[in-house]
Amino acid sequence: MGDIAVVIERTYDAPAKAVFAALADYTITRPNILAPEFTDFQVLAGGVGAGTRISYRLHATEKRVREVEATVTEPVTGKELLETDTKSSLRVLWTVTPDSDNRSRLTVGVNWQGATGIGGFFERRFAPAGIRRIYATELDRLQTVLA
Repeated sequence: MGDIAVVIERTYDAPAKAVFAALADYTITRPNILAPEFTDFQVLAGGVGAGTRISYRLHATEKRVREVEATVTEPVTGKELLETDTKSSLRVLWTVTPDSDNRSRLTVGVNWQGATGIGGFFERRFAPAGIRRIYATELDRLQTVLA
């Protein structure tokens, strides 16, 4: 079993506070920017930033669907959102940093413990590209919200 990690970055023409506020809004903004591979998205508690609990189904492939129930924390208040799945090792860390006065950089780190054996081999080989594509869609959609 090995740790699988995917990192995606985007720069936005928006202040870091605005980017973070959009990401932290799990009630309105997040459902509107989710890639089609995320279904059944629900806010179970909270709704903005730390203390929020969410659930969804992540369709990595047609046959591989992961049920996620995550708790949101802010390791660095106003800069990082960490979504930790309570059912697996999946963790998604969103980090927003100022790039200049009205620009910011968003980094998304997705990691989990991969499977063992031949299934793990294929997961390590193909899952990162799929996850990168899924989250790239979400980051592209965030751009339209910030514009």
